Amino acid sequence: MMLELLGRGLARYLSKPRPRGLHVATADPAALAATLTKGDVLLVEGNSRISVTIKYLTQSSWSHAALFVGDAFGPPRSGEEAKVLVEADVLDGVRGIPLNLYSALNTRICRPVGLSREEIDRVVAYALSRVGHRYDLKHIIDLVRYVIHTPPVATRWRRRLLALGSGDPTRAICSSLVAQAFQTIGYPILPEVVLEQSLDPACLDCYHEVLHIRHHSLFAPRDFDVSPYFQIVKPTIERGFDPHTVRWQPIENG
Repeated sequence: MMLELLGRGLARYLSKPRPRGLHVATADPAALAATLTKGDVLLVEGNSRISVTIKYLTQSSWSHAALFVGDAFGPPRSGEEAKVLVEADVLDGVRGIPLNLYSALNTRICRPVGLSREEIDRVVAYALSRVGHRYDLKHIIDLVRYVIHTPPVATRWRRRLLALGSGDPTRAICSSLVAQAFQTIGYPILPEVVLEQSLDPACLDCYHEVLHIRHHSLFAPRDFDVSPYFQIVKPTIERGFDPHTVRWQPIENG
């Protein structure tokens, strides 16, 4: 009980946004909404204390990942925005949220390639089945030391530090939730590639690549960005960007 209360107190502290100056998201909210399709992974450059920690440990600007599920939640209630994303939140656990929650932050769309509609539906169905599960508060306690003080941590150990949670399958962190959803259909994200020697006696110098599945707890938001199996989709370009229409402020002569 004490661990649970401590975890929730730390979660409230870590989820508070840090002070920041005037900021304009790189993607227009309307364009972002029009570009997203079911099954897309939305990466977010968060501005909370925990976001800073995740950015440090992963050496990336992306601190959060959510799955776009389209109209899977059904029509919204009167006066509410439609819930179109599934995410694992430090306070509320796995939940459905509207897109406007991240409209003021930098985002990136990562789109899986080559999946059928049925496969996408299976990924979405898994994410929906996790709604209501709790965030891994043990994971919060593990990470809080890196918010208070950022020690020098060898790069090879940083990813492991993101996987120090309780191991309870009813708990989740954002990137693990999305990774698990895609692993249910056998879709690769960023597997370990190992060269194995051929067993063919006629070609003893031949090697072939074998993909080793990584445990879902070892995935970070940046993995969807650098994955060779996800397409990066930019709303401005998708809408037909024309560099000749850009309006530049005249340079003042000093």
